[in-house]
Amino acid sequence: MANNWHTKEEYLERLWEMKEKGQVSVHDLEEAMASDFDRKFIEELSMEGLVVFTDEERNIALSVDGESQARRIIRAHRIGERLLFDVFGEEFEKGACEFEHTKTVELVDGICTLLGHPRNCPHGTPIPEGDCCLRLAKTTNNAVIPLIEMAIGESTRVAYIESRDDHRMHRLNGLQIRPGVVIRLHQRYPCYVVECEGGNIALDDDIAASIRVWSNQSHYQPRQKHLKTNQNVRNRWREFLRIGHRSG
Repeated sequence: MANNWHTKEEYLERLWEMKEKGQVSVHDLEEAMASDFDRKFIEELSMEGLVVFTDEERNIALSVDGESQARRIIRAHRIGERLLFDVFGEEFEKGACEFEHTKTVELVDGICTLLGHPRNCPHGTPIPEGDCCLRLAKTTNNAVIPLIEMAIGESTRVAYIESRDDHRMHRLNGLQIRPGVVIRLHQRYPCYVVECEGGNIALDDDIAASIRVWSNQSHYQPRQKHLKTNQNVRNRWREFLRIGHRSG
């Protein structure tokens, strides 16, 4: 029964992604699901009130309830990607696909807070906001700024990377520039030079502008400072996520 619902969640996820791309036809959904497509699942989702058909069942869209379910799935998936990419520095797609099925919203919000409420997944697609993000928005005022607005000699922590370029995300990750790390601006000209994780790094203007940092440390005391990158800590995090996923 659980596997049957997980399959339906995959359809809801694909429909959310189709909405982001402006796609509406059942044919688009069939292409997105490829060999996994089975019309009986969208018929069941329709009977459950999670999707609606239009144009003589040629088009399909999420209902209000379906969109709420899909939003939860997409948020968990993309937060999972950010965790695996930012903290573990690992291939993130497979683990995120498993994590997206968690029903524990508090777990997802806790990881979102840990990562500094990232705006985009490593692919650059938007992460739907959670209650934790909305609470943060109410209590901060211009708390996050581009790195290029920092003062020379100023140190702060990275909030997130705003980029839709996978190559850029991987490059910055390889340089250890990721949410939660301390970064210090040394110079702006002829290129930006920052100190991060004990090394000096030269950045061009575009890359520097894509790095968002916390402008006021009083707004954010990240828990990442307790996450040393040794194998024991990584294993404890994996166990924590495994238990959280299982309880969902």
